[in-house]
Parts: sequence; C-alpha cells; structure tokens
Amino acid sequence: MSLPKINPTKTEAWKRLSSHFGKTKDVLMQDQFVADLNRADELRIVWNDFYVDYSKNRISKETLSLLSELAAEVGLKDAIDAQFSGERINETEDRAVGHTELRNFKAMKPEVSETLQKIQSFTQKVISGDWKGHTGKAITHIVNIGIGGSDLGPDMVCDALAYYKNHLDVRFVSNVDGDHVMESLKGLDRESTLFIIVSKTFTTQETLTNAQTIRKWFLEKANEDAIAKHFVAVSTNLDAVSSFGIASENIFPMWNWVGGRFSLWSAVGLSIACAVGYDNFESLLKGAHEMDLHFKEIPFESNIPVTLALISVWYNNFYKAESECVVPYSQYLSKLVAYLQQGIMESNGKGVDRNGDTIDYETGTIVWGSTGTNAQHAFFQLIHQGTKLIPTDFIAFKKSLYGQEDHQNKLLANCVAQTEALMQGTYGSEVENNFKVFSGNRPTNTILINRLTPKSLGSLIAMYEHKLFVQGIVWNIFSYDQWGVELGKKLAKGTLNAIESQDLKDVKNSSTRNLISRIK
Repeated sequence: MSLPKINPTKTEAWKRLSSHFGKTKDVLMQDQFVADLNRADELRIVWNDFYVDYSKNRISKETLSLLSELAAEVGLKDAIDAQFSGERINETEDRAVGHTELRNFKAMKPEVSETLQKIQSFTQKVISGDWKGHTGKAITHIVNIGIGGSDLGPDMVCDALAYYKNHLDVRFVSNVDGDHVMESLKGLDRESTLFIIVSKTFTTQETLTNAQTIRKWFLEKANEDAIAKHFVAVSTNLDAVSSFGIASENIFPMWNWVGGRFSLWSAVGLSIACAVGYDNFESLLKGAHEMDLHFKEIPFESNIPVTLALISVWYNNFYKAESECVVPYSQYLSKLVAYLQQGIMESNGKGVDRNGDTIDYETGTIVWGSTGTNAQHAFFQLIHQGTKLIPTDFIAFKKSLYGQEDHQNKLLANCVAQTEALMQGTYGSEVENNFKVFSGNRPTNTILINRLTPKSLGSLIAMYEHKLFVQGIVWNIFSYDQWGVELGKKLAKGTLNAIESQDLKDVKNSSTRNLISRIK
C-alpha cells in the first residue's frame, strides 16, 4: 500500500473550505465566545493527563467538520494505516517509516527488543560504576557526538528530564566548529569520560571530524588500546567503527526504517538512558506509544494530533499564516523548539508533491519560539500587536517538580493570561490611544499536562510527530525524506578543497570565489 497522491486543492472539501473561509474570515473569536457559552467545553480534548484547549482559534464547528472532510478526502485514514503496517511510505528512498515500532512493547521486532536489552545492560554498568575506564576509574562524564537527529533529540530530552538525571554529566558535541568541540572538552578527565559516536553511516563529515579530533585529544594521554574502554558507537558501518578502534560489542545498531529526526527512541537515545536511567528511558517510549495508539485509533474529531494538524492547515493555507510559535512554560523544555524545527521543517519543507509535480499552494510552516515567561519579554510584542497572524501553542504543566507552588502559580497565571489577552485583546474596552489597542482575535492552543515526567514527555513529542505527518498527508508531500539537505553538503566538499588548496579554477561563482580568497 502506497500513500494516496491527492492534490488537496482539487478536492470538494477544499472548495467548501475556501467558500467557508470567505464567509467567516472576519468573524471574531470574542463574539464567538459570547454567542456560545459552551464553546470552551466543546472545543477541547481530554486524554490521559493531557488537556488540549483549542477553543481560542478562528474556527467553528463547521470549520472543523469541513477540515475532517478534507482529511477523509485526501485519504488520511489509509495513510495512517500504511505507516503503522510497515509499508514503504518513504517512497523516494524506498523505506518504511517505523519509528513507532521502537516503542511498541507488545509487538516489538526482535532486533529492537535485543537492542533495548543491550541498552539496559550497558547503561546499568555505566551508572553503577561497573564499567571502568582504562585506568580503572568509573565513568563520570559522557559526551554524545552526533548532528541533526543524532544530537537534537537526545540533547533536548536530557535537558527536559534534568530533574530525573543521575550523577553522570552528559554533554553534546554537534557543530563542526572546532571552538565548540574544544569548549565541550574543557575540564574533562580522559580516564573517566565515555564518548558515544552516533552516525548511521559513520561518514557524516561533521560527526567524523569531531570524533577524530576528540580521538586525537584522548590519545594525547592514553594508548590505542584504551579507546575500547572509552568510545562506543551507534552505527550500521561496522568496518568503519572497527577501524576507529571501537570494540564490536560496543556497537549499537541503527536501521534504515528509522529516520534521523525520529530516532531518539532507538539506540540514538543511548545518552538519554545513561543520563536518566533505563527505566525512565523506557517510560519515555511507553508514553510515546500511548500517543501512537491514540493517534491510530481515535476518531479524527477527538484526535489530538489530527485536530492540531488540521487547524494548522487552516491557518497556513487559508489565512496564509507563514509561521507557528511554540511556547513551553517550563525552562526544562528550552530545547524543544530547536528539536521541533528539524522535525517539522525538514519533514514538510517541500515544493514537490507525491506525484512529482511542482506545488502551487503553501506547505511547511516556519516553527519558532522560546520558553515562557522569557518569551513574553522578548517577541510577544509581535504576536500581540504586530501585523502578522502567528498561531501559537502554549505548553504548560499543572504541577512543578520541586514543589515551588508560588512560582508555579505565577508561571501558570502568565500562561493562561497570555492566551486570554491574545484572544480578547482590548476588544470592548476603552483605551487612551491607538498605541494601546490590542485587536485580540489572535489564535492559540493550550496544551496543559499534569506533570513533566518521562512518560508525558514521550507523549508530547509523539504528538508533534503525528501532527507533522498529518500535515504532510494533507499537503500531498513526502514528509520522511530530506533531499533538501544534500546539495549544500555536496557543494561543501568542493569549497573545502578550494579553501585548503586556494585553487579557485573550479569555483564558478564570483561571490563564492571572492569569499574563499579572503578566508586564507
């Protein structure tokens, strides 16, 4: 079963949505709340410990009904079934998309189960101190070396779950910037540091350059035999890993049916399991699986990822909103936006549809944001009074982890007040002058979760994974390839050669030539 290949703008539902938009685009949310006292109760989804309030959107029940018709007409249900059944829905790379299989403990592939057991055994040895470095010291520091999905996901989760971390200091090296690498090595004791190299092919330029630099640094005070005690790898390229000096028993597998930006659930998440322990890592996976089941089984009208995705399509394609803002009211989630940027923009930043035709409608949204309340003192001015329509997700937790009730009450008060201010503005009130007018009618979703736990975080991440998948299905694009990152990497090989040799004869572009000539 392949994915449906339906141009959404040619569907009957799209035509009805266009007509509906023309009639309702000037309707104000402020008036909708007055006209329908049950609006907040009707436009919400309660699931597990999630409460999703989407009532503060420029939508009506008719809007949602038409969006559901669109989802049905583009074959969303069949697409969901195709993904979960293991079909090769990443057609341009001829791959299945199986990241949900990494967290399905009831029907887990043998190779996944074996890898989880290996992760459990390895992390227990490292955390307990049974794993010794080459001089007999226990491990105190871990450095994850990767880039893209091999960095952003694990880094984000380790930060998000800092409350649950053990004694290990876990760091992340990603950028090929040498200053970044050397700063990351500051203060490390070679004898008690473990390095995890994460690279599917073990050929990624940034990761391999960083790994070789760190290997050289390590060998300044250790011999080659010591590498086996201080370096492990997550890769498929066994020969290259072996040549690096890593013992075969310290290689964790990756599979081509797991895309990089969806890989934190696999051995790519080894640093997570080291940082918070295997049990918490497993809870993260189980929370994601619960969201998988919700997404797969619940009707569209009560389905969190489907609802959020369709509302996003409504703004992107009809209101022409170019971006979406994400504001977590938790400092623990300070790296969530960077993670979502890769997940969403690398997946849905496509200009060719599944038929191979150039697209003449809007696809991927720009995702940006920061944590509340910091964001309120930064870019909220633009969201409140600017000329751009910026739908915003507010993410908050009812309970704090350290029990600081006064702080938590003020944090949540700000979160809730901002969503009301964006919706209501100064509508119906008298203000001194135009500078103090807030038009309101600015859309938000509020995702309120009981508490930040490994399980709830897993559900939250999976929610956004499924949201972007739904968007891609509606837009008739392949969300699971990323050809757009290849051209720059290919050209970088030529420019590197030109920089190192200062031979510019093959550099055609005059701007590029001038830049290279000034680098050395």
